[in-house]
Amino acid sequence: MLLTIDVGNTRIKAAVFEQNRLIEIFVFSNEELIQKTNYILNQYQKVKNLVVASVGNVEKDLFLSLKDKVEIHFITHESRFPFTNLYSTPTTLGIDRMVLASGAVIQFPNQNRLVIDLGTCITYDFIDEKDNYLGGAISPGIRLRYESLHQQTAKLPLLTKNHPDNFIGNSTQEAIHSGVINGVALEIDGFIKLYKSQYAKFIIILTGGDAEFLAIRLKNTIFANSNFLLESLNQTFQYNQND
Repeated sequence: MLLTIDVGNTRIKAAVFEQNRLIEIFVFSNEELIQKTNYILNQYQKVKNLVVASVGNVEKDLFLSLKDKVEIHFITHESRFPFTNLYSTPTTLGIDRMVLASGAVIQFPNQNRLVIDLGTCITYDFIDEKDNYLGGAISPGIRLRYESLHQQTAKLPLLTKNHPDNFIGNSTQEAIHSGVINGVALEIDGFIKLYKSQYAKFIIILTGGDAEFLAIRLKNTIFANSNFLLESLNQTFQYNQND
C-alpha cells in the first residue's frame, strides 16, 4: 500500500492506494499534518511507502519525523518524469505541475494533453504527443478572485463561490458572482480555443478543488477528475520505482 500526500497552498490532500486503486481520500490543514498522517498510518498499517509533493509551506522535517513508521519519498525536480521538460526555467516549474504532467503522459499516452488545475491558482500545462512538456499559464483561482475584490476595494463584500443566475448581475453580489465565475469559465474556454488554433486534437484534463464546480459551465468536452494529482503522484512514484 502507498500513501500519497499533496501539500497545496491552502490545504493538504492525502490518499491511500493499493497499486492503482484509490481506497480513501483525506483532506486536512497544515497544522493537522502529523496528527492526521499518524491516524492514516494506524488505519492502514499495510502502507509501507509515503510519497510527498509539496508547493506549500510545510517543513520537510515534519515528514521525516514519521520515518520510523514508513519509508518517505519526496518528489523533486531531480525525480524521474516520463516527459522531456522544455520549460526555459525548469527549476522554477512547480512540482505539482510536473506531477500533473507526469500523470497525463502515463494515463493518456501518445496524444496531446492540456491539464487545467483549478486550485488556489489556475494552471495550464501542455504536453504534446511526443511527451514534450511545453509550458502553459498561471492565473488567479476562484477564491483568490473573490478575496482580491474584497481586499483591494473599500466596500465590496467577501463572498464564497456560487453559480450566478444570469450573466447580467442585478445586484452587487450577483455581479461579483458573474464576474468571477463567468470570468474564469470564459478564460478557460478562451485558452482552449487558443490551443485549438495550433493543435488539431488534444485531450483536456480538468482537476483541482474547483474542477467539479466549474465543469458544468465549460463549453468544451473535458475529462474532469478532482483527484488527478493524487493519482498522478501514485503513478509518478511507481514510474520512479521501475527505474
